Amino acid sequence: MRPINTILIANRGEIASRVIRTCRKMGIKSVAIFSEADRNAPFVTQADVAVFIGESSPAKSYLNQNKIIQTAKKTGADAIHPGYGFLSENVSFAEKCAEEGIIFIGPHPAAIAAMGSKSEAKTLMQKHNVPIVPGYQGKDQSLERLTQAAIKIGFPVLLKATAGGGGKGMRIVQRESDIEGAINAAKREALNAFGDDELIVEKYVASGRHIEFQIFGDQHGNAIHLLERECTIQRRYQKVIEESPSPIMGEDLRKRMGEAAVKAAKALAYDNAGTVEFIFDDTTQDFYFLEVNTRLQVEHPVTEEITGLDLVQMQIESAQGLPLSIRQEEVKGRGYAIEVRLYAEDASNDFLPVTGTIQRFETPKVEGLRIETAIEDGSEISIFYDPMIAKLIVWDNSRAAAHRKMQYVLRNLVCMGMTTNQDFLLQLLENNDFQAGQYDTHFIQNKIDLTSTASKTQTDYDFAAMAACVSAWLQREKSRTLLRSVPSGWRNNFNDYQQETYLVGEEELKVKYRYQKNTFEFFVGENAYSLQLIEVNEKGLRLEIDGLQYAFSVVQNGNDFFVHNEQIGNVHLIEKERFPAKEVEKVKGGYEAPMPSQIVKVLVTEGQSVKSGEGLVVLSSMKMENTIEAVEDGLVEEVYVEEGASVEAGFLLLKIVA
Repeated sequence: MRPINTILIANRGEIASRVIRTCRKMGIKSVAIFSEADRNAPFVTQADVAVFIGESSPAKSYLNQNKIIQTAKKTGADAIHPGYGFLSENVSFAEKCAEEGIIFIGPHPAAIAAMGSKSEAKTLMQKHNVPIVPGYQGKDQSLERLTQAAIKIGFPVLLKATAGGGGKGMRIVQRESDIEGAINAAKREALNAFGDDELIVEKYVASGRHIEFQIFGDQHGNAIHLLERECTIQRRYQKVIEESPSPIMGEDLRKRMGEAAVKAAKALAYDNAGTVEFIFDDTTQDFYFLEVNTRLQVEHPVTEEITGLDLVQMQIESAQGLPLSIRQEEVKGRGYAIEVRLYAEDASNDFLPVTGTIQRFETPKVEGLRIETAIEDGSEISIFYDPMIAKLIVWDNSRAAAHRKMQYVLRNLVCMGMTTNQDFLLQLLENNDFQAGQYDTHFIQNKIDLTSTASKTQTDYDFAAMAACVSAWLQREKSRTLLRSVPSGWRNNFNDYQQETYLVGEEELKVKYRYQKNTFEFFVGENAYSLQLIEVNEKGLRLEIDGLQYAFSVVQNGNDFFVHNEQIGNVHLIEKERFPAKEVEKVKGGYEAPMPSQIVKVLVTEGQSVKSGEGLVVLSSMKMENTIEAVEDGLVEEVYVEEGASVEAGFLLLKIVA
């Protein structure tokens, strides 16, 4: 056994906070590293020691292997915990740690290497009688060979990068005519994300479920599984909701899948935390091996909640050389757990990530609720990292009870200052098919109206506008120093009203109001309301509207008002300027960045002819790649960006003339 007294956490955000918490519980000193963008992040102050590691770009900070190892040695760290993402499945980093005498808290390098290639992983699993999806994995990566393999398998097929995950380098191809473009795009995205453009081609399971088993091994040849997690609800091939037990899981299926997962672990002589992922075919009831994630998963709290185990502590114990503290027959599931991922993204706009400042972050006090986050009031969401704000985990005795509780949490969570997927998550939880456990990996595309996540009733907008008006009125009253004896909003004409106009998207919301005898009289459009201010506190306002009382949280940032209420959810209003500045004229034929991004690749040159639908520029924001495509045929007149540059939303990328 090699004792661990100090752990450097080679990661950031909520997973760094999570590891620090277990270090403190075990009496182990924690060392955080941080980039320029994370200098004021909560995880930095939570650690016992924090060390500046470099610039905001991951390549110059959290992916800089030499800097991290030097920092570990400088701070006397016995071990490095890589968290998830970044270097967590990087075999060369694990090997460098071993060479420097530093314990890598994860599986041995050979296991990482074996599972680092999805093609080699499938071959190994096939040898150990773990069922695999029919497909092609091979060294011949020519366009011709991959195309032939796809035709032989039969469409639809799935292209997957062998070196990574998270949906990067992955494409569903429905027709032979689309295969060439899909292969090129998947290879480019994989090379950019993982430094390796190798692909595998698989038969695409059209109606499937994504079920994974948590595995654990030690350095004494023991391997077990810690039950399943249902991870079928995804967008952009990334998980949104995870739950356990799976709603389709019976004891026989759990036994067969669990045994297959343990076979996979033993095939690798696995000695730490990992996850074996399967695709379950709803049509045939067969399941197939997908991959082994050789690290701790984002969704590990779901397993912790139903088993009562601390997986980070188990990781540290295994890395020290201790045997597993639990046997397979002792693993029992208790109750039900569900996790949702709160992201800074716009669900109604193809889940595009957004950046900005979280002005207010408050979570309700609910028994059985667990929050994993590294966010607080004033935290910045930048273009450099994943846009996840928090993981919300709920435990209860039954699936129905936990779902009801999670809905309550999502209605009462306050996360204001930018667009998030909070309303979208609530819509998912309220869906009847989801509640019945009837869903597959296409559930969001096929069953959820994404445009409705941004739509609300007129009354919702009326209430939000009144709350914004009262909040602004209070601020003016607080700062007023002259003529304080004169009633607020006094006019020469007593019957005149104060007026405000708010923008909801492109729609105008006209508000008139006056205050007299401790009561506001409001007209929002044609609707009349009587309103009284009941209470003002650090959390917001309590208003009585037509005899009913409601609590509102209101955050103002310039002309932007963010309003939250349990009934209406989140509403973003923009106060219209009384004397608006002249709008910047749009450049005819211009293509702008839809969000803050880095330029990955410029696909065209000045003077080049392009066709409608042809790719122009590849952007990367928050680890997600997007391609700007031509909307009509034309000639590239000017290109205003170069590869590697960072641009703000609305930045002019290039200009095309018809």
